[in-house]
Amino acid sequence: MLSVTTTGRGPDLVMLHGWGLNSSVWSAMLPALESRWRVTCIDLPGHGGSSARIDLRDLDAVCTALNLAAPPPRAVWLGWSMGGLIATTHALRYPDRVSRLILVASQPRFARAADWPHGMASKLLDDFAASLERQPTDTLARFLALQVHRSEHPASTLRSLRAAMSLYAPDRDSVNAGLSLLQAADLRAELPLLSCPLRLILGERDVLVRATAGPAVAALVKSARHRVIGGAGHAPFLSHVSEFNNVLEEFLDD
Repeated sequence: MLSVTTTGRGPDLVMLHGWGLNSSVWSAMLPALESRWRVTCIDLPGHGGSSARIDLRDLDAVCTALNLAAPPPRAVWLGWSMGGLIATTHALRYPDRVSRLILVASQPRFARAADWPHGMASKLLDDFAASLERQPTDTLARFLALQVHRSEHPASTLRSLRAAMSLYAPDRDSVNAGLSLLQAADLRAELPLLSCPLRLILGERDVLVRATAGPAVAALVKSARHRVIGGAGHAPFLSHVSEFNNVLEEFLDD
């Protein structure tokens, strides 16, 4: 069973968090949204208040669970990082449920490749996977630090990320499965099949999802648009709240 929280009034917006975190990570930006949108935040399997019975590597099962969690029948879907990968799959599997897709620091493939230089080095992902088996707590802490590496306002952003993670320790098997998903998933071939508008919000200094992913995705989906938040790393909605909300409002209304 997935944990779902709905607040605010207006058109529907569904939000999915990233790997190892939970929906509390959205708390800084919710006040600006709730006056105009009915916001539904869903904790992914094994994260936050959601059970760990669903394997995150099984994207079809995850999307089925998202539907069973009773989100709005049709909504804008926003996904951050791994949540963007899942939101993209949901838009592909259930096009009638997604009116618009907004990806935050996310992309169709997270592992770097010769024909996709915008992601993380495969060796780094492999090292994280090996470290996660031996030292899960330290590995999650290193991943949070990597999210703010080179970003403006790293200390305050890292505090916010740590505070969100401390509320709910993620299930160990689920974070392992989520990391495997990030290592293996590649939605590039399916991405042109999206039937809804696609928007991306990226951090200029993100070392996990490079800002160059924006033009690369636009080359796959001609109608896609992207914006880059100057000085931001992997969590622009925490490090640059005002700038991020301005871009988000633009993308919600365009």
